Amino acid sequence: MEWKNHDLPAESSSGMVRCEDRPVLDAAGRPVEGLHSAWIILDNPEQLNSYTTEMVKDVILAFRRASNDRAAVAAVFTASGDRAFCTGGNTKEYAEYYAGQPGEYMQYMRLFNDMVTAILHCDLPVICRVNGMRIAGGQEIGMACDVTVASDLAQFGQAGPKHGSAPDGGSTDFLPLFVGIEHAMVSCTLCEPWTAYEAHRLGLVHEVVPVLEVAGKVVPNPLVETRQWVDDAGRLVFGKPLAGDGKEKGKEILKAGKINLAHLDRAVDRLVTKFLYTMPNCMTKTILSVRKHKLEHWDRNRESNRAWLGMNMMTEGRAGFRAFNEAVGRNREADFIKLRRALAQGEKWGHELTESILPANAEKR
Repeated sequence: MEWKNHDLPAESSSGMVRCEDRPVLDAAGRPVEGLHSAWIILDNPEQLNSYTTEMVKDVILAFRRASNDRAAVAAVFTASGDRAFCTGGNTKEYAEYYAGQPGEYMQYMRLFNDMVTAILHCDLPVICRVNGMRIAGGQEIGMACDVTVASDLAQFGQAGPKHGSAPDGGSTDFLPLFVGIEHAMVSCTLCEPWTAYEAHRLGLVHEVVPVLEVAGKVVPNPLVETRQWVDDAGRLVFGKPLAGDGKEKGKEILKAGKINLAHLDRAVDRLVTKFLYTMPNCMTKTILSVRKHKLEHWDRNRESNRAWLGMNMMTEGRAGFRAFNEAVGRNREADFIKLRRALAQGEKWGHELTESILPANAEKR
């Protein structure tokens, strides 16, 4: 077979990670000569900006370049389009190459770990500009950043146990620091996404920016309850997805409107301007000191997590990623009930068990 190359190249190799220097504005809104922000842009929108092995290498190189850029005020980590910042690792690549190959996946996870570490070690403040979904590994690389500014159409969440993995690429380390242990537990285990407003309320996001224009006016996400009130069960409703008639009306508004991410860009520019008016070395020392709380957990767990994730590609990972990749239609999950019953009855993991729980074999259940 043809092996994947997990060595780092000297130059960018994927063609799907772009680096751009963009102007920094002073307090009066004028471009500052000789300074810029370093934008690192995932550019795989057809696959929701999921990262391939080659893209991971390029992100590592991009953050190293940004960190060494003497004229850069901040790094901005974002992606192309308006559907997704990043939905994690490329599921097609996972299912068709890494599934069933724990040693290969461990080499890949070495690169993934180095990508997260490159973000955490960057000498610049790192802004995560969330232009759409930030899910699974996308959530993890996003949380490695220092500050998040998000479109209010974005969603935040995990995919691990629903698709044959555990969110051990950073979420089990970082998410409790942001939102507390119980919210983190629910997110990591049940994989139910948060709206941008919920993420902001829980402390995961610094700023949420409406980006939908309808009839020339900017309106909040019409699929989300943006009024704050408490329901009969004592639950805070603000930021939750609408249901029923409200959801259908929201879809009509969304369809009639136009997404304009220039509003998001202006919010990012305002934040970079605030960073501009600080002492650069004091800024670097401060962000490195605050990041220690993330690094304490990340450095403690990343290698044992890498080993487990590799071995998991022989069992639930193999089944879960294949289910997502091979399914036709909306059902992209394995048959959880059949799997649990089979394991409870002593059935061993192998080809037959994997095949029997894939969505493609649903008619045989």
